[in-house]
Formats: sequence, C-alpha cells, structure tokens
Amino acid sequence: MPNPVQPPYPHPSGAVAPVIPKQFVPKHVAVVMDGNGRWANARGLPRTEGHRAGEASLLDVVAGAIEVGVEYVSAYAFSTENWSRSPEEVRFLMGFNRDVLRRRRDLMNSWGVRVRWAGRRPRLWRSVIAELEEAEQLTRENTTCTLTMCVNYGGRAEIADAAKAIAHEVAAGRLKPDRVNEKTFARYLDEPDLPDVDLFLRSSGEQRTSNFLLWQAAYAELVFLDEPWPDVDRRHLWRAVETYARRDRRYGGAIDRPGASAT
Repeated sequence: MPNPVQPPYPHPSGAVAPVIPKQFVPKHVAVVMDGNGRWANARGLPRTEGHRAGEASLLDVVAGAIEVGVEYVSAYAFSTENWSRSPEEVRFLMGFNRDVLRRRRDLMNSWGVRVRWAGRRPRLWRSVIAELEEAEQLTRENTTCTLTMCVNYGGRAEIADAAKAIAHEVAAGRLKPDRVNEKTFARYLDEPDLPDVDLFLRSSGEQRTSNFLLWQAAYAELVFLDEPWPDVDRRHLWRAVETYARRDRRYGGAIDRPGASAT
C-alpha cells in the first residue's frame, strides 16, 4: 500500500497559492533555471555555488506547482550544449545532479511527485543515470505532480533522435512513410506521454528558449523573470501562472470582432 501523500512545506513568508479556476491553470510548466553562475559571481563566489543555491529554488517551485494545481513541471537541468563549459563545471554539474536526486527523491516521493528523466544516455555519467532510474522506479506510482528532469537534453537532439527512430521503422517495413504525421512523430519523443507545454518560464532576464522542449513548447505562453534562478521561489511561479491565466490562447484561431480594441 503506498504511503500517504504529505503536503509540501509552507513558504517561510506565509504566502499561499492564488485561487485560480482549474481551466486557467497551466497543466505543464517548463522551467529554464538560468542565472546560477551570474548570481554566484556577483557575490564573489565561484559559479558552482550558484548551482548549489538553485537546488532550494527548484524544490520550492515544485512545492508551489503542487499547491496551485500544476500537474507537470519540466526542469532544464543539463543541456546537450552544456558539455562546452569548463571541465570543472561539467564535473560539478554531473555530480550535483546525481546528488540532488539522491538527497531529494524521498522528499519528492512523500509529496506524491513522480520523477521522470528526458535526455540522451551517451556521455552521461552512469552514476547519474542510475540515480535518475532509481528515482523513476521509487516514484512510478505517484500522481500528484510529474517532475521531468531534463539531463543531457536538447530539443533538436530529441527531434533528431525521433526522426532517426522513425527512419529505422520505415526501413524495416514496420511503418509506412505516408503514415508519419505529427501524432506519429510525437510517439518517438523522449517522453511520449508528456503533454504540450502551456507555460514556459525562464529566469535571469534572458528571453529565449535555448533549445528546450522545442516540439512540446510550440504553443507555450512565455514568461521571463528578471531574477536569477537562486532568487526564484514559488511566489514567482504563482505570478507567472496568474499572467498565464489572463492570456487569450487561440492556437492560431481567431474570432472576428469588428470594432474591438487592438489591445
């Protein structure tokens, strides 16, 4: 019998989640955790200390997602481009991602969070893969929220890998080329069950998607925060959700309303 789910710890300020009708709450939030290194350097610290400080921000944002009703959170933990950073920082990030999973998986499990992994296996440390798979196994039955850790992940790489897999299926005669459409293609992505991104949230003032969930974020609402990631907490997420709730999502459609204000 599964253990009872515990609610996340409250925010130290006493802030509580805004009450937003379910239909206006994003189902899937993608998070680019940017600005860790700059946050640390601005304080005279090495970049790695910014990554350490960002761990608490991720936990608090997941807590806030649960409280406001977000069902999926995808976190950009290490990109396929991050291998170009200094060897020292890459080694730190590999070990840090591994250790965060080890330290926090029981807490995630107690909150009812299902942990998933999206990304490429090649080059990724085997110890990191082992911790990702252990967290997936431990939390596989949880339904409160799904946290997808995107480690050694790139949107273009994911699309290229899906295309390669489809090409193999076609070459083997198991799939007809004229049967390949968007729905078929999506089945070959890293996490086929992951819904499209509704809200794309990035910290630290940068206003770009940086190769994150390109396929899934085709119609995402973009919200950019000025704060570096270590200064972000669940209150920033809640404000972004409120911004999302006020936007008119038309998915390429439109209603003719002569005389309506251009704004």
